[in-house]
Amino acid sequence: MREIVKPVLSARGLTKYYPGVSAVYAVRDANVFIYPGDFVVVLGPSGSGKSTLLALLGGLERPSGGRIQLGDVIYHHLYEAELTELRQMKIGFVFQYFNLLNSLTALNNVALSLRLFPLTEDEIRERSLAMLEEVGLKDRAHHLPSQLSGGEQQRVALARAIVHRPEILLADEPTGNLDGKNAAMIKQLLVKMNTEFKQTIVVVSHDASFRQLANRVVYMEDGKIARIEVKDRGAN
Repeated sequence: MREIVKPVLSARGLTKYYPGVSAVYAVRDANVFIYPGDFVVVLGPSGSGKSTLLALLGGLERPSGGRIQLGDVIYHHLYEAELTELRQMKIGFVFQYFNLLNSLTALNNVALSLRLFPLTEDEIRERSLAMLEEVGLKDRAHHLPSQLSGGEQQRVALARAIVHRPEILLADEPTGNLDGKNAAMIKQLLVKMNTEFKQTIVVVSHDASFRQLANRVVYMEDGKIARIEVKDRGAN
């Protein structure tokens, strides 16, 4: 009998609107299923609702309607403290802006993601250094963000997002603030994390070149999922 694979993350009827004289719908009745090892890219023009969708999936915004589930946890209705803990333990985030703590070195920024886990200081340091090595920045471990380029800062942010091996990585315009060379490097690292570490990834972007990295592409228009494309990685 064929084994049934359960989604890592699923959303049914997901809706977000902002009330007023005429309600504005940012996301309308979206159904999303993310499976282990997926590399899903959400594409759409500015204002299509793709970043709001990602924020809803990550528990950063509350939905107006619908249901969101991560593994066995239905989390759209959790108390804020419970939702915060879920995000910290099971979800990794990367954003367009790097959001590093300026007073901490690259090593200590990455280590922040491990502080909630029952690890010794030596284990935290070892894992953080190993992840910086994976993104090519072990030699910059003791530099402050102000001493790093934009591309290096985003690589630190990526290392911080996945050092604790989250169940899913959510990336919102991860190359939007980078030049072409550094954007290509981040894309290569995302593919590496997905193929070598089996990291499940969802990327939101207006950059259509992300399409060739994905095994599924979700196209959004006017807050709705217009269509979903299943494809072979690397296909045009």
